[in-house]
Amino acid sequence: MAGESPAAVSTQEAAGQSGATRFNVWQTLRLSTFQIGSAMGDILVGSVWNRIVISDLGVSATIVGLLTALRYLLSPLALWAGARSDTRPIGGLHRTPYIWIGRSMYLAALPLLGFSLARLSSNTADVVGWALAVAFFLLYGIGTLLSGAPFLSLVRDSAPKEKQGLAISMAETALITFFPFVAVGFGRLLENYTLAAFWRLVLLTVGVGGFFWFFAVVGVEKKAGVSGRGLAQAHSPDFKATFQKIVADRRTRRFFAFLAVGTVAAWAQEAILEPFGAEALALPQSETTRMNAYWQGMTVLVLILGAVVWRRRRPEQQPRLAKIGLGIMAAGMITLALAALGAQLRLVQLGLVIFGAGFGLYTFGALSLMAVMTTDQEAGAYLGLWSVCILVSRGAGIALGGLARDQLLALTGSAGLAYGAIFVLEAVGLVAAALLLSQADILSFARDTGRLAGEEPAAGGLDLV
Repeated sequence: MAGESPAAVSTQEAAGQSGATRFNVWQTLRLSTFQIGSAMGDILVGSVWNRIVISDLGVSATIVGLLTALRYLLSPLALWAGARSDTRPIGGLHRTPYIWIGRSMYLAALPLLGFSLARLSSNTADVVGWALAVAFFLLYGIGTLLSGAPFLSLVRDSAPKEKQGLAISMAETALITFFPFVAVGFGRLLENYTLAAFWRLVLLTVGVGGFFWFFAVVGVEKKAGVSGRGLAQAHSPDFKATFQKIVADRRTRRFFAFLAVGTVAAWAQEAILEPFGAEALALPQSETTRMNAYWQGMTVLVLILGAVVWRRRRPEQQPRLAKIGLGIMAAGMITLALAALGAQLRLVQLGLVIFGAGFGLYTFGALSLMAVMTTDQEAGAYLGLWSVCILVSRGAGIALGGLARDQLLALTGSAGLAYGAIFVLEAVGLVAAALLLSQADILSFARDTGRLAGEEPAAGGLDLV
């Protein structure tokens, strides 16, 4: 190896290290418990708080959507944190310290949400209440961004190449799995809004979420030595050079566009789904909270089925599955649009189930492709970029959903027409994302980074354990 460059040496060592790694299902399941706290925080902020402020306190959905999206404006931090976890270990560990620093900020921010709501419940124009809300979303956003890419990188690092897509899919499946359970549980604990009941949810999230953010990660990562990852990172380029390399590749730009459009279209319903149930269907708080459980529960079932049925497929084989999922999601949105026009609860439930089934297929495929569109040496940077894309796009979708709801409701004077039009626009976006994925050259990237030796990945031959 005397004649090889340091970059080549580090890449070979990283590849060899990955190839020697045995896929540990139980360790991946333990890592996945990290998502219990994530689900609790997301439901508390994006579902419960969102519904209370819009429907119970009468605050504009545009204001709430923009505030909820505030953390996504900070999302370049995810790219920085991911790249830094590649090259700057803390105490000999590359991923774990960044995860814990970020989640500690998250925990510290949660009580601010309760204090903010206490003030806004008395006066929705209270300046201190809104200042506390802004402070919460800033700390909450920074904390999730600092920890997100390092966590995904830790999950990827723990698996061999052919299982990296499965490992990331399992961790993200866990997040979606816990969503409906948390949504139903929180719905029962807060059937009707009271400040005391909301504070119970805040403290429950701090206690339970904080425990699992520690338990899931502790001891998984091994300290970097003088070889392997330690040597590889010693020769890694700085953040600016890494970023320039990534964005210069047309394939990563196309994949970014696919993720962006698909995420905007898929999540534009998040800020308006529960208000839709309240305003178009006259459903109570406990019922609108469960609306998320319909599509998220179906998503979980499909993701679990996918892990069983497609576990032998390499992640490079998943573009077609992602496109099929996007098409089914679009069909679900069209069904929701029809339900909105006719105020048909059964049709809403059917549309959410269809959407959830498609979301499961899309998620399984897209997460596998994220593992492919990542190199061993710059795993944190690439996964940080995909996290940035998803976070910014999700934030844009949430904000656009709230803005469209307010504008269309004012224009039409009909909740059914306003929400139905939004669902149709989402369907159009999902179809556009499928077309964009067809333009991304996934296999070319996989061959250039050494994941594939031939022209096409062969199916079969890969067991779960």
